[in-house]
Amino acid sequence: MAVKKKTPKRKAPAKKTTQKSTSKKPKSKSSSGKKAFGGYAISFAGRKETVEDVFGKKPIAPSEMTKKIWAFVKSKSLSNR
Repeated sequence: MAVKKKTPKRKAPAKKTTQKSTSKKPKSKSSSGKKAFGGYAISFAGRKETVEDVFGKKPIAPSEMTKKIWAFVKSKSLSNR
């Protein structure tokens, strides 16, 4: 059997990069820096309710948790939307 010799690999020529002037969107000025995903901003600051007050003492499924959180947010008018 014939043994093939390894040939050295050639490096690709370096690409020249040119800077294009692109207009960037101005950043929104908010306290947290990022806009809330989905457009909702809910603030639980200053709330004295415990997790047991919101969800109850029995174990529940994640889907039920979501329903109870939204019921709580809507009943206390915590949403900015």
